Amino acid sequence: MIKIFNHYFHKRTLLQIFFDLGLVVAAVVVSVLSQVADPASVSSMVVTMAVLLAGAIVVINASLGFYQRVHSCTLGQTRARAVLSLCLSLPLAYGIFHLSPLRLTDERVFTLALVAAVIVMLMHRIYVTHATPRARMRQRVLVFGSGARAKLVGKILKNSDPNVDLVGYYASPNETVTEVSAWGLLSREKSLTDIVLEEQVDEIVVALSERRGGSMPLRELLDCKLQGVRVVDIATHFEKTLGQIRRDSVSAGWLIFGDGFEQGLVRTMVKRLFDIVCGTILIVLALPIMLLTGILIFLESGGPVLYLQERVGLNGRLFNVVKFRSMRTDAEKDGKPRWASATDDRVTRVGRVIRKLRIDELPQLFSVLGGDMSLVGPRPERPYFVDKLTQELPYYAVRQSVKPGVTGWAQVRYHYGASVEDSAEKLQYDLYYVKNHTLFLDLVVLFETVGVVVMGKGAQ
Repeated sequence: MIKIFNHYFHKRTLLQIFFDLGLVVAAVVVSVLSQVADPASVSSMVVTMAVLLAGAIVVINASLGFYQRVHSCTLGQTRARAVLSLCLSLPLAYGIFHLSPLRLTDERVFTLALVAAVIVMLMHRIYVTHATPRARMRQRVLVFGSGARAKLVGKILKNSDPNVDLVGYYASPNETVTEVSAWGLLSREKSLTDIVLEEQVDEIVVALSERRGGSMPLRELLDCKLQGVRVVDIATHFEKTLGQIRRDSVSAGWLIFGDGFEQGLVRTMVKRLFDIVCGTILIVLALPIMLLTGILIFLESGGPVLYLQERVGLNGRLFNVVKFRSMRTDAEKDGKPRWASATDDRVTRVGRVIRKLRIDELPQLFSVLGGDMSLVGPRPERPYFVDKLTQELPYYAVRQSVKPGVTGWAQVRYHYGASVEDSAEKLQYDLYYVKNHTLFLDLVVLFETVGVVVMGKGAQ
């Protein structure tokens, strides 16, 4: 894993991105420069145009989920995404080319080269998405421990990361209870250092249930680290692997003394400027859709088109969130707050469509301009649920140290939360965002939001 602007990327993902960038840039540069009399005079312009175009295509691919390490798409769904990427990329390429001052003697050469490059790139994306990573691209992980925490690490590694080979579990002499299967236990007849060398281990995850009383062989762990093997604790492992801070593996000391959780003035000002600029652009682009939505809601059920509800914002301050009404006007006539469910009979016909497409969230852009919300951040919750969840879930109040968002890391990584259990899962992603939030992570979330909306994932 490689950390870029506080966000972790797998090296395989970065290689895929660089491959796509290089393929498109090469196709554009060769096809254009082969048709001009003096290539040196326009080379810088051509390279700039090629990099701009390649970057835009990579953004499209990222928005459609092509660079996600863990996916649940079928081969047919991946092919459909590839076709959509092709349909979006080619018109974009023509637009960028015709806006440039370059004029070619035969545009067909450029067109054929670009189409071929994009098709090869997308075929490669389909193959990479569904192929098993080669051995040299896989990561060999040894779990130090054999108790409940070690079992949790092994289970999540097997289910969530296709790029990892679990070497096995090395038990600590002080662990009295073994919860992992016997076949996965490594022999203690050899030292930890010897096993790491024999098994060509890339990373050791320290997942001990008890760390006191000399349970960790510090000298051996240091020797492994000096030989280039990464040694991480369980909380850091989940942070970089899953993009979440798990509540069952983190401590207050880890949160306090670790890096992250930076709320500086510069970051606040940059985020606010980003919200104003992007929020204004999105409102202008979405205005026709919002007008049409308002008309459809009124024609179906009359009554108010917009729905105002009190939510908890930055530092616990209350504000009114504005959304398109997607439920009946008597949805909570008994006055008792309820979670929305997948088969909620309170949702209208228009409401089901706008919830699926996330159109009901668009009026929140005005809350972004007003400063109550940000484009990216934890989902704002109602005071009733905040009080309940704060009592039941440790660290839940940490979410309120940043502005709530129209979209967020938890929203694109986890399905719609409709229970305390779902909120507990989403909290782990919210903690990751609060700890590592940067403008770069905000952009990653926005790109992934496009993919979530296009594929209709997680809406209720």
